[in-house]
Amino acid sequence: MAETNTEAQPKTPAKPKLRSARPDIASILGLVVALGGIMGGLVLEGGKVSDVTQVTAAIIVLGGTLGAVMVTSPMSALIGAAKSLKKVFFEETVHLEAAVEEIIGYATKARKSSIISLEEDLDKIVDPFLRKALSLAVDGTDLKELRAMMEMELDQAEKHAEADAKVYEAAGGYSPTIGIIGAVMGLIQVMKHLENIEEVGRGIAVAFVATVYGVAVANLFFLPAASKIKARIHSDVSAKELMLEGVISILEGMNPKLIRVKLEAFLPEKGAPKKPKKGAEGAQASQAVPAA
Repeated sequence: MAETNTEAQPKTPAKPKLRSARPDIASILGLVVALGGIMGGLVLEGGKVSDVTQVTAAIIVLGGTLGAVMVTSPMSALIGAAKSLKKVFFEETVHLEAAVEEIIGYATKARKSSIISLEEDLDKIVDPFLRKALSLAVDGTDLKELRAMMEMELDQAEKHAEADAKVYEAAGGYSPTIGIIGAVMGLIQVMKHLENIEEVGRGIAVAFVATVYGVAVANLFFLPAASKIKARIHSDVSAKELMLEGVISILEGMNPKLIRVKLEAFLPEKGAPKKPKKGAEGAQASQAVPAA
C-alpha cells in the first residue's frame, strides 16, 4: 500500500472580504433617539403617549403622501425606491484596503505573466464592477474605450440612486402639507359640535395630531432616508472609481508599487501627524535657544 502523506500542507492566507453587509446602527439608533426625545418631552410636559396616537391621522398622512408620490414619480422609480429602503437600515461596506490588495495582486501577476493570465481569475472576483472592468481589459479593450464604458456605468448607477432618493425627498415635501389637510379635516368635524365646549377643545387637540405626524415622518424618516441613500451611492461610486483606476493602471503596465501609491489616494487618512500649535512651536523654539 502506498503511504499517505500525513504532512499538513501550508495554507494560503485567506483574502480579506471585499464587501460586507451589516445593520446600520446609526439609522436604527437615530430613530430610537429621535422618537424617545419627542415622546420624553411630551411626557415631561404632562402629556401622554396616547395624546398623539391616532390611527385616522396616520392613515390620512401616510395614504395621502403615498398617493401624491405615486402621481409624481413613475412606477419604475417607486419600485427602485422601495428596493433602496434596505440601504437606509443595512450598510454594505466596500473595504478599500482589501480592494487595493486584490488589485495589486492582479497587477503583480499581470506584470509577470502578461494580462492574459488574469483570465483564469475572473470567475473568482466577487465584485461585479471589478470583474467586468478586468474582463474588458483581458479581452484587449482599448484604454479610452474601457474608461468610457465603465464611467458610463458609474454615471447610470448614480442617476438611478439619485432618482430613488428623490422619491423620498418628494414624500418629505408632501407629508407636512398632507398633515395640515388632515388637521383641517379634523377641525371641520369639530366645528359641527360647537354646542359642547369641552368636546371642541379635545377635538382641536386631536385634529392637530395629523400635522404632528406629517412633520415628524418628513423630518425623522423621509428626508434623512434620502440623504442616507445619496451617501451610500457616493461611497460606492468612490470605491468603484478606485477599482477602475487600478484596472486601467494594470492595462497601462504600471509598476505594482506605483499602482499602490496611486490607489492609496482613495483611502481615508489614518494616523496623520498633527501639526503643532503656534504657541507650542514658540515654546519649543525658546527651549532650543541655549542660555547665555
